[in-house]
Amino acid sequence: MHTLLDVLASGVHDAKNQLFVAESLITAAETQYGVELGEARYAIEAAATRLSRTLAAYTLLREDAQPAITPVIVADLCAEVGLDQKKHLAAAGIELSQSCSVVDEWPLDRDLVTDMLNNAIQNAGRHARSRVHLDARLDAGWLVFSVEDDGPGFATLPPACGTGLTVAHRLAFLHRRQGREGSLQLSNGASLGGARFELRLP
Repeated sequence: MHTLLDVLASGVHDAKNQLFVAESLITAAETQYGVELGEARYAIEAAATRLSRTLAAYTLLREDAQPAITPVIVADLCAEVGLDQKKHLAAAGIELSQSCSVVDEWPLDRDLVTDMLNNAIQNAGRHARSRVHLDARLDAGWLVFSVEDDGPGFATLPPACGTGLTVAHRLAFLHRRQGREGSLQLSNGASLGGARFELRLP
């Protein structure tokens, strides 16, 4: 397991370096030709951030460490994710809405959860017809984040053994409190009619 994680981490690190090279080339092209490539630069920066957080997640798993769980204002986390994703989705004609009924802090690893939600919204945006919705609520002592879209839903639900989902499930599970562990679930039949991503944290 550690050897596989080391190989993946090395690949992620190399890819991140190449993205920084691409961003430098885009900046030079903007200066030389007077063109606006803000969306391309945004995509590269978002991808680099995603790879950095993925690398941190793999390192966490490889070292069998514990996540950096601290009290986080849930509404602020949702606002941050929405700000990161709204402009990108709008460029593709997708509206991102959000609701957060959680006013208190909640113990969680902010970077890991932010990355999981960003990734879920990006995936939803690729399949949505026109809408993606981010929600945060409390349910019987659990903090529940959900991301839904109005796309066709999963033709078949992704296997839990896929590399990305294996990591996501593990990172959710590492959020433990009062004898309970976090979980992640994918399903169809969301309120918007498409797929649903649900992260439950104790």
